[in-house]
This record gives sequence, C-alpha cells and structure tokens, in this order.
Amino acid sequence: MTRTVLVTGGSSGIGRAIAGRFAADGAEVVVTGRRADAVDRAARELGVRGVVCDAADPGQVAELAGQVGSLDVLVNAAGGLPEAGAGDGPDLEALLAHWHSSLAQNLLTAVLTTAALQDGLADGGGRVISVGSIGAERRGGSYGAAKAALAAWNASLSARLGPEGVTCNVISAGYIAGTGFFRGGMSEERHRALVEETHDKRAGTVDDIAQAAFFLASEGARHITGQTVHVNGGAFTTR
Repeated sequence: MTRTVLVTGGSSGIGRAIAGRFAADGAEVVVTGRRADAVDRAARELGVRGVVCDAADPGQVAELAGQVGSLDVLVNAAGGLPEAGAGDGPDLEALLAHWHSSLAQNLLTAVLTTAALQDGLADGGGRVISVGSIGAERRGGSYGAAKAALAAWNASLSARLGPEGVTCNVISAGYIAGTGFFRGGMSEERHRALVEETHDKRAGTVDDIAQAAFFLASEGARHITGQTVHVNGGAFTTR
C-alpha cells in the first residue's frame, strides 16, 4: 500500500533528504516550505508535491491540512537558527523577538502542524517524527531551549496519541555537514572540533537522519514511541 508522507521544511537540508528517502520507496510525498522557488525546485527534482506553507502560521497550516487530508507519516523538519546576535544585547524587545523566533521555528511549527493534521493520521499506524538537535543538550541558547521543549512536547503527544496506534518520536541530530544551517559560519576549526567529539570521527550527513526517520516509520519501529533518538556519532550519549 502506498503511504502518504508530509515533510515540513522539506525543500532543503535534512527535510529534503527525508522526503527523498520516502519518495524513493514509492510514497506519495508532500514537502512544504516558506519560499515558493525552493519548494518548487525540490518538488520538481524529487518528483513529489510541493506546497508553500509557513508552518508557524496557523492560517496557512489549517489550509495545508485541508489540502492533505489522510496521512500516514508526518515529519516535522521545519526549523532553524534565529538571526545571530539578535538576542545577546540589553534590548529587551530584541531579546523577546529573538526567543519568539526560535520557539516559532523549532517548536510551534511542529505543534501547529501536528494539531492540524493528527485527525488525518492513518488509524492504527500513523507516525509523527520531529527533528530535534543536540543543541538541546548543550549551550544551545534559545535554539537549544526550543528543541528541548520539542522533546518534552513529543513525550506528552505520544501519551495522548499512543492509544490510537500513533507513534511519536524525535530524532535529535548532531552536527550535520553540508547544509545551509550554519549560514556560512562553520569554520574549519569548529568543524574539526565537532568531528573530534564523535566516536566514529566523522560529521553526520543528511542521509543519516533520513534513514533514521525511515526506520521510525517502519513496521520494525511500531513499539518505539515517546522517545528522543540521538543520531550524532556518539557526540552525546545516553544510558
């Protein structure tokens, strides 16, 4: 049976890789993003459907839900860093805007999209997968705080939707090279330091996260829910 998969933030980076992995398996994939040109390009190149949608805008999310209908897998991959330095000074208005931006991009996008689409998740087998970050575990500032809140929200979501057969998990990504996440701010020195933190001595790739998402949506992961799955090469470990 062909699955229907929605990936927010699916026009670039991790979201695009996840969309491509499900499309390669024959799923009907919908990708969303805020920029029409990026969404159209990703949809064309991946052979999927693209919808322009700001996942932090309730009206746009409600419209998206009306277009998508029934859904097997929801991947909340929308997110990103706020503007650098905007929340570091004494200007309280700027500080508030900085934190609002982090929370909107990295928490509320998932909360709003999931709330709008949860009734359409396939009975007895729907999956909600949200992309978190190692920044939730270490000096992540407003971004890390938002990703930590994402994991806490996921645990409550899992308890609520679990009786309906829906699993809910977060993939906490470590350092992923080759994306636009750092906006050109990744120096060679920092790259080497982040790689050195790992046990396998390599940077992560978008495919590492895409494969983890694909597994969490598989039959083999039916009893995995309410979890934060760390995919970081051992840079952060749990017991």
